[in-house]
Amino acid sequence: MPAMQRPGQGRLPSLPPRPGRRAAPGAGLQLPACPAGSREAERPRTAMAMAMAWRAAPRAAARLLLGRRGIASCIDPSTGLTEDQKEFQKVALDFAAKEMAPYMAEWDEKEIFPVKTMRKAAQLGFGGIYVKPDVGGSGLSRLDTSIIFEALSTGCTSTTAYMSIHNMCVWMIDTFGNEEQRRRFCPSLCSMEKFASYCLTEPGSGSDAASLLTSAQRKGDTYVLNGSKAFISGGGDTDVYVVMCRTGGPGPKGISCLVLEKGMPGLSFGKKEKKVGWNSQPTRAVIFEDCVVPVGNRLGAEGQGFSIAMQGLNGGRINIASCSLGAAHASVLLAQEHLSVRKQFGEPLANNQYLQFRLAEMATRLVAARLMVRNAARALQDGREDAAVLCSMAKLFATDECFRICNQALQMHGGYGYLKDYAVQQFVRDIRVHQILEGTNEVMRMIVARNLLQG
Repeated sequence: MPAMQRPGQGRLPSLPPRPGRRAAPGAGLQLPACPAGSREAERPRTAMAMAMAWRAAPRAAARLLLGRRGIASCIDPSTGLTEDQKEFQKVALDFAAKEMAPYMAEWDEKEIFPVKTMRKAAQLGFGGIYVKPDVGGSGLSRLDTSIIFEALSTGCTSTTAYMSIHNMCVWMIDTFGNEEQRRRFCPSLCSMEKFASYCLTEPGSGSDAASLLTSAQRKGDTYVLNGSKAFISGGGDTDVYVVMCRTGGPGPKGISCLVLEKGMPGLSFGKKEKKVGWNSQPTRAVIFEDCVVPVGNRLGAEGQGFSIAMQGLNGGRINIASCSLGAAHASVLLAQEHLSVRKQFGEPLANNQYLQFRLAEMATRLVAARLMVRNAARALQDGREDAAVLCSMAKLFATDECFRICNQALQMHGGYGYLKDYAVQQFVRDIRVHQILEGTNEVMRMIVARNLLQG
């Protein structure tokens, strides 16, 4: 990937060593001094102080947190990777630590869509990770993509999740578009000069996507769209909309896929939704009122839209599961550090065997989920017959287990975990929706069960 370069020099700093632990390279970073008499000044200069300093000194705090990744080898996300994959991962981790984590809380609180940061990520090749290089993509594999999204998600899960949806849209145009469409849309999307949204869900059709009602009536060399889409990530702020609409009869075979551009007459947007998490990306309804779209904007043939949508979602499920892995990995590190420095009953919480067992379970579930996601990514890349069901299994397991990990990490923080000064609560809020979107986990169970019973 020629465009990918390290966005910085040297190693990330790590925490000072505790007795009995070998010092990591770059150990000994000091947090900025707190004003005398402040709440922060009264607390130990430890990971707990780091968490409270997340806003006051976000860059130092984020680097202090994310620099700890390699210490516990049993959860090391680079295990089993090739040297090239480790390099991609290192670039993504550095970017997450320096360009995302320091601003994660601000983006969440102020509901900022971080366009400039995402365009910086695109300069590293993250705007079209698994898109072909001839239209500006990086041409990497599904496994490479999973590794990158997991790493980026340690810095901001919400922003990374939007980037994963954007990547899915660009891949759909690259894969199912004709040569003219590929060259018209993909270069500006890969550079993130323009941003994309995926439009499948409707107010009356969520899990039952094949029952969608948005209509596209053919009139000469155009389609006239009427209807609406719900819960669209990026809606109103993005430039390109990959829309599933009904051009034929009922059921999946009557669905086609059109690419719309912001500014087309008849295309409008609902109010910006107020959400529990995912606040660094806007969510709105997308509304079509006699919206005229050229036939030349249709991807594939009429009636192919549902197949295109499902193939896109197979990769989308791996992507969103990978984002869950990053949030869970960061939460394990936060919990690990909190247990080491927080004292109750005269000793660190880390000495409590019950909490030791829970931390061990969190780490075990994290590694199991990571292996499952990477196995599904390989299957999808290889075009295996069981790829779709493996993607469903991985999405089900990883998003369920990673939410449990983040939630348990919050519980380990006690009352502090419920304060917005502590990053763990944001991981919990941002990751919760992963069990709902890209196909609910109940639908994932249906897909797996159907595969087993039909076998």
